[in-house]
Amino acid sequence: MIAGFLAVGVVTVSSAGPVRRLSDALALARPGDTVIVTAGRYVEAGTVRVDRPVTIIGRGRPVIVGRGDHTLLLITAAAVAVTGLVIEHVLPISTEDRAGIRLEGATGCRLEDNDIRDTYFGIYGAKVSDCRIEGNRVTGPARREQASGNAIQFWSSDRLTISGNRVTGHRDGIYLEFVTASVLSDNQSVANRRYGLHFMSSHGCTYRRNRFQHNGAGVAVMYTRDVTMEGNEFLDNRGQAAYGLLLKDISDGAIRDNRFRRNTTALYLEGANRLEVTGNRFEGNGWAVRLLANSVGNRFENNLFTGNAFDVATNSRSASSTFSGNYWDQYRGFDRNRDGRGDVPHRPVRLFSLVVEQNDPALILLRSLFVDLLDQAERVLPILTPETLTDLAPLMEPPR
Repeated sequence: MIAGFLAVGVVTVSSAGPVRRLSDALALARPGDTVIVTAGRYVEAGTVRVDRPVTIIGRGRPVIVGRGDHTLLLITAAAVAVTGLVIEHVLPISTEDRAGIRLEGATGCRLEDNDIRDTYFGIYGAKVSDCRIEGNRVTGPARREQASGNAIQFWSSDRLTISGNRVTGHRDGIYLEFVTASVLSDNQSVANRRYGLHFMSSHGCTYRRNRFQHNGAGVAVMYTRDVTMEGNEFLDNRGQAAYGLLLKDISDGAIRDNRFRRNTTALYLEGANRLEVTGNRFEGNGWAVRLLANSVGNRFENNLFTGNAFDVATNSRSASSTFSGNYWDQYRGFDRNRDGRGDVPHRPVRLFSLVVEQNDPALILLRSLFVDLLDQAERVLPILTPETLTDLAPLMEPPR
């Protein structure tokens, strides 16, 4: 009977059939075959190894369960496809990056429409290329940060497509290190312990239409060049060290058409150089933009700032980035020639923000009459706030 399955290139796993485990089916499958796993719950004693190009299809959401002390599915072959499986139960350990699905040296693989639950790392890839990770749901056990792995992690990999996934309950939602020329789009990273997205030394990548919400510290980008982040949402990332988007030691990128809403700090730039920050919406944040003096050559244009406690803050009077043609709800100027631009410049850095940069406890005075008087005095005679961070042509109406 098994020979009959092999003759047509299909091996079926069924709790009532001759092949009752995924590992047994893979031992029988030849390159190019399809393994169909029917509905049921299948316990695997060890790691299920995929070392040849096959397609694995789950029908009826079959559940593959491990004992917890090993990676469940290990893919080392090219052109492997896995879809429709539920992967469960991988326990944490500090000496090994165990995962629900792990890829090592694989190329051209597809992981689509899988559920990965209660695993240390969800999907982990090392030295892979041209793989697609699409439409998966990775749900962690929300352990403390030190005992949690990342939902989706790739290291030293190229040309990845990570799209339409929902990740929650892990340390980082998505973590990339030494990843190049990859696209992350339409993912939802919600309620992870540390970062919704964290990437380091990952050049030439694009991140679009992702949502990062209620994560411990938002999104962190470090030691990277040529990054594009467009159409993303950075929402409700709150806490003493929480950011919507933290940029550290990055250069030559674009941050455009994103929405930053209700973050402690929406956008933080440290050693961030030559970035185009355009068309973004900063709404209801504590600090909309915190721009450190070692960030140079950045341009902010056509952004909206509304309802923020501080629109722009800096730690220096000699910052060298520029603002032009942004909308500020705190602008008090006029437009006599009706060209849509204010006739007098706007200084978005409040004097009180400079005080807070030097003395955090001063925030308790934020809503006080003293601060209101300080703001009014600085508008009349601006002598302390950075002249270089002046918007010379502020918009009179919000950009569409």
